[in-house]
Amino acid sequence: MRLIGHRIAGPERPGAVLTTVDGEERVLDLGPVTGGLSVAGLLADDAALAAVRQALAGADPASLPLLEQVPLGPPVRPGKILCLGYNYAGHTEEEAPSFPNVFVKTPNTICGPRDDVVMPRAATDVDYEGEIAVVIGRTARDVTEAAAMAHVAGYTLFNDVSDRGWQHRANQWALGKSVDGFGPLGPWIVTADEAGDLAGRRVQTERNGVLTVDSTTDAMVFGVAYLVHYLSQVITLEPGDIISTGTPGRTPRAQAVHTPLAHGDTVTVRVTGLGELRTTFVSMEENR
Repeated sequence: MRLIGHRIAGPERPGAVLTTVDGEERVLDLGPVTGGLSVAGLLADDAALAAVRQALAGADPASLPLLEQVPLGPPVRPGKILCLGYNYAGHTEEEAPSFPNVFVKTPNTICGPRDDVVMPRAATDVDYEGEIAVVIGRTARDVTEAAAMAHVAGYTLFNDVSDRGWQHRANQWALGKSVDGFGPLGPWIVTADEAGDLAGRRVQTERNGVLTVDSTTDAMVFGVAYLVHYLSQVITLEPGDIISTGTPGRTPRAQAVHTPLAHGDTVTVRVTGLGELRTTFVSMEENR
């Protein structure tokens, strides 16, 4: 399944994306099926998930609203956002870390897949990183690596936006990573049963239509099962939490010509089988 957060009729609630025989993407509102559950609540409820699958099987996609016309929120609103630094081979010239390099972003960073990212006046060096985010579906506390995947609901795309100037003002990254709206998420969650193994997925990022990252998940240093196991030893992972798995290094040319993001720039994150997340960046002055 592909699950979204939508606002078809009022407050945000779950939906599912279906494809018609003509290739159109349409949205089934899951509000009447899930009884007021959020997407995170839905992921943790086996009975609700079964009801959703039954509703999907009986739906007529051609009668549903087009995805492009549906107002979207983020597919999930995580309580915790745990991110990985240097989790792809070649991201830095240093050797791969012995343990995951984990940092946090705060929930105020999350925005929807079509929302602009507004760069505040205090921003000095805004940067982007396209990543795969793991969505937790079952509470995970001190789980083994062998059991870890049973706690994964699915995957979505994440842009770990940072302000490098603020990030490097201190030895803690929190302020540079946790600016309001600096975490576009979406467009949907592809459930684990549909996504399958992440091995061999092409991971690409474009800035203004120019390819700046082109790698595969095979370059990932620490895999999903290990990350869930590792983190759950000290942090209880709860439904809706996300683990953003890091970004590959940029192409040499992109690294050589890199400049901070400017008003009107677009960044597109694309991963085989998981979709595409396109974000426009605007300055606070221009957004008034």
